[in-house]
Amino acid sequence: MTLWFVFALMTVAAIFAVLWPLSRGRAASIGGSEAVVYRDQLAEIDRDMAAGIIGAAEADAARVEISRRLLAASDQSEREAPVQGNLKLRRMAATLALVGLPVIAAGFYLTLGSPQLGDFPLSARSRVADANQPLANLVAQVEAHLEKNPTDGRGWTVLAPVLSRLGRYDDAVRAYRNAITYAGDTADRRADLGEALMGAAGGVVTTEAKAEFERAIAQQADDAKANYFLGLAAEQDGRKADAAAIWQGMLSKAPSDAPWRPMVQAALVRVGGVSAPALPEGAMAAAKDMSEADRGTMIHGMVDRLATRLKQNGDDVEGWLRLVRAYLVMGERDKAMSALADARQAVANDAERLRQLNEGLKNLGLDG
Repeated sequence: MTLWFVFALMTVAAIFAVLWPLSRGRAASIGGSEAVVYRDQLAEIDRDMAAGIIGAAEADAARVEISRRLLAASDQSEREAPVQGNLKLRRMAATLALVGLPVIAAGFYLTLGSPQLGDFPLSARSRVADANQPLANLVAQVEAHLEKNPTDGRGWTVLAPVLSRLGRYDDAVRAYRNAITYAGDTADRRADLGEALMGAAGGVVTTEAKAEFERAIAQQADDAKANYFLGLAAEQDGRKADAAAIWQGMLSKAPSDAPWRPMVQAALVRVGGVSAPALPEGAMAAAKDMSEADRGTMIHGMVDRLATRLKQNGDDVEGWLRLVRAYLVMGERDKAMSALADARQAVANDAERLRQLNEGLKNLGLDG
């Protein structure tokens, strides 16, 4: 109630500030009053001269002085005349300010405001989620919401990957199952559930996780995550040839800029499923009719030229990653580790390039 009273006072003050200049009536023109006096004085001079009270010379001097003052007063009156406001217009402006200002303000508030919105005290505002709160607090708020609304599929979908990133794999498994139940069964959600089950098992593709990956493949045969982890399951079972076949199939179908290609290529190196790095498009035609020995020589030449270029200009993070990957694919791990060390030294003074390098090395299965 106090707040509304303050708003009312502010409105009255604003209206008063608008009406005050309009309400000040201008007094009779000073210049006009003086002109009347001076005319009376001229008439009085004529009467005094006729009565013999003053002489003609004195009368002429007095007339000159009074006429000068009369002209000055008339000029001042003419300058003030345009300033005089029209009374009718002033009354209309006052009415508009008195009635129109509150009406316009109320119209804006009813359109843009929320007159039915209840009180929102400071204690309640402090509980509202914002981006500046720690992630754990935001997760706790979402979990509290889902306890009251357990069928909110969108909420479970948002919460599940966050729990996985936090390492809360058991909770993530539960969240993914609820997301599938209440938001729909999709290949992505099945693959994510299988990954969470792997996390709960310490990185092992368990039978339960493998079943989820297979369900994802049944819905979307080209699902990259599910295919990769099925290959990993084969590798963990000792079936390296099967793992290589799965991963080679992924690479053969994937676009050249697929973000997961380096990771799959590194996995192929682990199981010995590839013998040479992929060639650039321009070199594919040249290598098409070469013998294996000639092709290997050409590839080694390309890798050597890349290594030479990087020694001259070490800012190319992607170049370093290609060089390390090429050495790994060619089975020259010592050279790969040496190139890794050179790359880190080359970008050591650039935090962003060093971060990109480490991320790329992790995708290659190396310690970033």
